[in-house]
Amino acid sequence: MKIVVFILAAVLTVSGVAAQKIESIINAAEVERIERILSADDMEGRRTFTRGIEKAAAFIAEEFKQSGLQTLNKDGNYLQSFKMIRAKFQGLSASFDGVPLNDRQVIAITCKPELQISENSGYELVKIEKGANFFAEARKYTGLTRNAVVLVDTSFSGSFGRLTQLKSQLFQSDKSVVFILSNQVPAKYNIEAKHQIQEQPLSNVVGVLPGKSLAHEYVIFSGHYDHLGINSSKAVNNDSIFNGANDDAAGTTAMIMLAKYYARANNNERTLIFAAFTAEEIGGFGATYFSRQLDPSKVMAMFNIEMIGTESKWGPNSAYITGFEKTDMGKILQNNLKGTGFDFYPDPYPDQQLFYRSDNATLARLGVPAHTISTSKMDSEPNYHKVSDEISTLNIPNMTRIIQSIALSARGIVGGKETPSRVDAGSLR
Repeated sequence: MKIVVFILAAVLTVSGVAAQKIESIINAAEVERIERILSADDMEGRRTFTRGIEKAAAFIAEEFKQSGLQTLNKDGNYLQSFKMIRAKFQGLSASFDGVPLNDRQVIAITCKPELQISENSGYELVKIEKGANFFAEARKYTGLTRNAVVLVDTSFSGSFGRLTQLKSQLFQSDKSVVFILSNQVPAKYNIEAKHQIQEQPLSNVVGVLPGKSLAHEYVIFSGHYDHLGINSSKAVNNDSIFNGANDDAAGTTAMIMLAKYYARANNNERTLIFAAFTAEEIGGFGATYFSRQLDPSKVMAMFNIEMIGTESKWGPNSAYITGFEKTDMGKILQNNLKGTGFDFYPDPYPDQQLFYRSDNATLARLGVPAHTISTSKMDSEPNYHKVSDEISTLNIPNMTRIIQSIALSARGIVGGKETPSRVDAGSLR
């Protein structure tokens, strides 16, 4: 083990921060300090919409400030605040060419308490044809970036009702989309829908390190900082706090440490964006909102980091990359680790669909080479989503080496000399 650490340190010293060893920035003491604060009891499990997650956001923002990162909108605020909208259906009436439609044929996705539209309302009329990838096509409109009436072929009648789930996944918007299960293209239509609207505020925490020669190209480092909060009904030995030390204070800690490292290095040709995402545990809403604020063609790579606090199935000095086969990013990273004794592997749990279950997925669906780095043994992780997920269960020295290795493996991408291939978004589910 000591030999491996020595080799890694030597390589990192050559390629790192001037003549300064990487351990002076990414070291076990600093990793433990940040991890311990994020997973402490007084963070109350960092559940979305609670004071605990607000306290965690303030801590992350302060770490970004101390590192000298800029804010995303150059407004001095590291919080990327937005609102989720819960739209509870109250009633609907609709007709095509004067013939009434029933409630099961119409689903209105809107943030408006009262929606009234007709053929003269300026809504785009589009179709999802038989044989199409239904949910992939529907997803193009649910971002509410344009007003549309979407005619859905009746061959999708068995899946049509599932679109109602989207009413609990809305971001505040003045646009609306109405899905109608019908093969008829109407000359005239009238649709009225009523919903009870509830606003829920959320915040990602985002810091930026501007690039030099390639400032218009972005590389993202991320982790989600929310967890499950407090649940007294699931108390174990009088402990009801889901601290989330590994899930995902570990990934958030790694992201913060990488921000500190690159800020000190000051040699990034591409612009680096460091993001702590909210609401991953309840649907990935923080990453989804974040992804819609960027031009995906300008994002060269995304390093999403989740659950790296325990050893992988291969033991220490190793981690895996989800969706390894979807781009050549994993090969690039592994090539940059030659001689270090550290190895990246393809995801060994393909049946668990981990590529789609973390915050990399939203940008990957837009073609970005976006992957999650993890060590979690998803077939035998004893503390996953339990109150026992505490810092005492983590291997901090190994976690530190993982963060150092991510820094080393990313050097070509950060420096603009290497660019991963894009994801074939059409092949994703």
